[in-house]
Amino acid sequence: MINEDVYPLDFYTQYSQFYLTDGADEDSGGVLWTDTAFYQRMASDKGFLAVGTECYGPVKGRLEIKNDGSNIGNLDEYDHVVEGKIDIETGVLQVQDCPTSSVVLEVELPSGLYSVRVYSKGLTTVEGDEGDDFYRIVIWPAMNNDRKVNVLKQYTP
Repeated sequence: MINEDVYPLDFYTQYSQFYLTDGADEDSGGVLWTDTAFYQRMASDKGFLAVGTECYGPVKGRLEIKNDGSNIGNLDEYDHVVEGKIDIETGVLQVQDCPTSSVVLEVELPSGLYSVRVYSKGLTTVEGDEGDDFYRIVIWPAMNNDRKVNVLKQYTP
């Protein structure tokens, strides 16, 4: 069992993305953003997830740590929902900005593979660099090791 908790997110990032990492000093190599990953709004590598945002700069949202993936909400109120996996080998999950990879939030978690679901809403409110977009990130221990990124609800601008 892990300690369930909710952490507010309010930070500045660039290039319409931010990162979830296991805190290791590993470089993603910059090749994560394929056309498919861009469309899915999530790029993944071992110990690393890049989350695509609609805004260029200010990100508002929350990170929720759960014991399992049940009862984590329906998709109706969100514009886009995508799910992936991340290996947490260091015992630490970090939320980092782009491009400096400054740590915005750090949470201790038992080492292991985790499912990560990102709910995005308010995407149509973004004009220029900012809007009222909001990102709910839910993470829980993975039940299988299928590392494929799955879009549960696709946003099409």
